[in-house]
Amino acid sequence: MTGRLAPVSRQQLIRRLRRLGWSGPVQGSRHAHMVKDEHQLTIPNPHLGDIGADLLVRLLRASAD
Repeated sequence: MTGRLAPVSRQQLIRRLRRLGWSGPVQGSRHAHMVKDEHQLTIPNPHLGDIGADLLVRLLRASAD
């Protein structure tokens, strides 16, 4: 492992978050979100491409708050 983030599909992101203890996705009004304890993490809507490394970094930082 090189320590760098690689783009992942939405399904891969959901699977990996579930392995880390998150539940969901739960559909909100505009976006789905994952839940862990009292934390809520908004995940991107499905689209044709992968989720890029820059967005993954932002999601991971938000999940740590």
